[in-house]
Amino acid sequence: MKLLRAATLNVRDLNRSEALYRDWLFYRTVESGVLARDLACSWGAPDSAGLPYVVMQPESGADIYLRLIQDEPHPDYEALKTYGWAAIEICVDDVLKVNERMLQSPFKIIGPPRELDGMPAIFPMQVQGPDDEIVYLTQIRDDLPMYDLPRATSLIDRQFIHVCAVSDLQGALNWCQNVLGLSFGRDMDIVYTMLANAFGVPFEEKFTIATLTHARDVFFEFDQLPPAAGPRPGWKGRLPQGVSLSTIVLPDFRERVREHAKWLITPPTVHQGEIYQGKRAATMRGPDGILFELVEL
Repeated sequence: MKLLRAATLNVRDLNRSEALYRDWLFYRTVESGVLARDLACSWGAPDSAGLPYVVMQPESGADIYLRLIQDEPHPDYEALKTYGWAAIEICVDDVLKVNERMLQSPFKIIGPPRELDGMPAIFPMQVQGPDDEIVYLTQIRDDLPMYDLPRATSLIDRQFIHVCAVSDLQGALNWCQNVLGLSFGRDMDIVYTMLANAFGVPFEEKFTIATLTHARDVFFEFDQLPPAAGPRPGWKGRLPQGVSLSTIVLPDFRERVREHAKWLITPPTVHQGEIYQGKRAATMRGPDGILFELVEL
């Protein structure tokens, strides 16, 4: 099964961002309102209660959502240079057609279409939104030996990977395996032009990345940041800037939250809406303060 359920992004202007994802990525709004206090508290962000939000779904109807929350941006936040959720990756049907579309859009292309070295099945590009959110738009040409990768059923379809930047790659991988029960996929050293540009290092310098899986579903990528990186700035009592948290459905939710309760921000609580569907959810604060929201299957 696919575990990803939602990514949550902080945006300055909710109406603007909702229109952006609707008009250029074909996402449609399926829920709107203001954040309930119990939900905000479950994230360790009580001061986010009452903020307006929308939940959006891809044109294909896949049940993986994008939640946009309107909040004031922190002036010290810089994309790609801090620990935490760094990007969302969306599968597309034809990355060259998507690139032409993005050239006309408010999104800034920060990585044009480029085949990955040694991985011809993956054909990605990267864009940056007006709130410095990073979105990978990736065409899947074939499966990989270890993974089953999604095929887009619309030009721009579902999220399939959330990218996380960390200070200690091995420590973060160990935590996810021990606490969440995920499996190590693979690691590799790659030329990563976005990170090289962000940190002002030569483009040929390589960065270590690794993946985490459940069965043959690969859905987390962790990137080791260089020593110049640091914690993500933000407002006390609010969600982190940029991509705030990743929400996954956890098959062994009951056992995981019982055995690893020390990582929970608040006890599991039932929530309504498209993302939760009346199931219990709880958020864990992991390495580097990264938020993992878990939903009961």
